[in-house]
Amino acid sequence: MKEFILRNKDKIIISLLILTIILQVALRIQYGKEKPYLHIDEGYSYGLMNYDKVDIMNNDDFYNNWHENKYYEDYLTISKEEAHDLTPVYENQKNDVHPPLFYLLLRCAASFTIDNFSKWTGIGLNLIIFIITSIMIYLVAKKIFKNKLYAILVVLINGFTLASIDTTIFIRMYALNALNLLIISYLHIINLNKQELKIKDLLIMSVFIILGSLTHYHYLVFLFILYVIYMIKFIKNKNIKNAVKYTSMMVVSAIISLCIFPYSFVHMFMGYRGQEAISSLQKLSSMWTSLGGYLGILNNYVFNGLFIVILASIFIIVATKLIKNKKITIAVKNRELILISIPTIIYFIIIGLISPYIETRYIMPICPLLVITVIYGLKVVLEKVVAKKTTFIILNCLFIIMLFTPQIFNIELMYFYKDKKDIVEYIEENQDIPTLYIFNKEQNRFLDDILNP
Repeated sequence: MKEFILRNKDKIIISLLILTIILQVALRIQYGKEKPYLHIDEGYSYGLMNYDKVDIMNNDDFYNNWHENKYYEDYLTISKEEAHDLTPVYENQKNDVHPPLFYLLLRCAASFTIDNFSKWTGIGLNLIIFIITSIMIYLVAKKIFKNKLYAILVVLINGFTLASIDTTIFIRMYALNALNLLIISYLHIINLNKQELKIKDLLIMSVFIILGSLTHYHYLVFLFILYVIYMIKFIKNKNIKNAVKYTSMMVVSAIISLCIFPYSFVHMFMGYRGQEAISSLQKLSSMWTSLGGYLGILNNYVFNGLFIVILASIFIIVATKLIKNKKITIAVKNRELILISIPTIIYFIIIGLISPYIETRYIMPICPLLVITVIYGLKVVLEKVVAKKTTFIILNCLFIIMLFTPQIFNIELMYFYKDKKDIVEYIEENQDIPTLYIFNKEQNRFLDDILNP
């Protein structure tokens, strides 16, 4: 009887998870349908996986010539003749500043839209990534909260944040990087308490370390902090055997990754993005401005305008207890939470300092982990003053409030470009009128104006 009840509970949980994901996918499809405009880097996503040059403006005939729309579509689409030529995926990334995995996946997705440009090539790929990401959020949250209902709640909260929606409809590698961070976090969690790391454990880790390093270089920041935490644990437990195995796995993974894409080293240490990151760290005066900007993004997009409210609530609860001379001790004994929260916070600070712009995209990869960390922290504090069932009810009410706060605070998606809709509609109504396009080539923003049909 007990086993029957447990099986039924598991079926209910799985059904809730599936329903949650379906609702969130439907929401993203709606936003995808209504998205009227592309960011310049979204245009580059298509060109870099397809064209024989990094930039369309590198063509000898680009300037001082009239071009039909087919000229620009050629940059954004693959033809039947190009369908089996994957050379641009590798060559363009070699000559640009990013590793190639996302562009390879986008190129595979584009094989379903040959001779036709569609925003759904990228959004569709991100939808698949989002579904897998949601499953990984559930698995990670279940390990941390030790409660399947809380894991569902975290999936629910994360999927309806503006940052999460933006991550799906923004056609860049950040959704894939978010998935990679969740996978490597989960693998480190499930291996955290093992007395001996087996070859199978290390091989699985190695595969996803290689995939992560071939997606985005910021992934390596998070991975390095995980490595340090694991090594501290091994040294503390005098488990030299595991330390050697784990370090060897990391070294072998790095070698394999560099063999696949040796230009990573050049990109990180000699490319213009790497130089920008170094120069950003040297500008101490701008650090507080940058971090302040990212805290604002954390408030508006990761928690739909409620992060400050959550922090204030925690402060008030703790202060009230102290004023009443009641001790409130919050000892974090959750090793799994510590394992993911430390790399997440350090990643947030470092990327906040080195990113070239203050935008949501640079912290998109850690947004699910930030949600898990903050919701767990709020849960722990609430349970110090109210019953566990009441805490769960309060957190569900918080989720409901989060659904409406973007409208209340007038916060819009960063990469939806609602303000461009009128321009796009006007252009679509006047497609037969020749257009003279004037721009400053010193400020390369041409691809901002290649629109999605």
